[in-house]
Amino acid sequence: MIGRLKGILVHKQPPWLVVDVNGVGYELEAPMSTFYDLPEPGREVALFTHYAQKEDSVALYGFLREAERRLFRDVQKVSGIGAKIALAVLSGVSVDEFARLVQAGDVAALTRIPGIGKKTAERMVVELRDRAADLAGGGAVPPSAGPGADPQSEAAIALQQLGYKPAEASRMARDAAAEGDDVAAIIRKALKSALR
Repeated sequence: MIGRLKGILVHKQPPWLVVDVNGVGYELEAPMSTFYDLPEPGREVALFTHYAQKEDSVALYGFLREAERRLFRDVQKVSGIGAKIALAVLSGVSVDEFARLVQAGDVAALTRIPGIGKKTAERMVVELRDRAADLAGGGAVPPSAGPGADPQSEAAIALQQLGYKPAEASRMARDAAAEGDDVAAIIRKALKSALR
């Protein structure tokens, strides 16, 4: 299947991006951890990919780091967890932080990730604890540039797509936004404060 793509980044709007590979535009869904580090549209990008085929749909997911793709795949092995929650995990915490939370059995912190309830967090801890040390290596998530027309509104929309309710997403974006912040910076700060 498709394991890696290298081409020109044509479009990025969380959680979607389009990469042109020799005239073919691949639409991928990616976590915020990848969006933080993406170059500006028009620049070259290389992504690790995960191809998923279901009865009624085909999806392609993109990741800048192999550790993110590995975590995305491992999280979906936990019963009751699909791609949407796996993306939310990567959007809410770094690979290293997730590994630390699972090793520590910190169910309370895991439930602060959108879409993860107490039972799901407990299953993650039980089913992934043995592999948590292998998951580490994702590194910290620095911000990326990319000013938008209204970064706060774009951040609120992205937070909704990650599973937050509209009012909560708007509040989170408003509380996190500071003068001069781009969309990625607002989202990153909002997700960090949600985990506190």
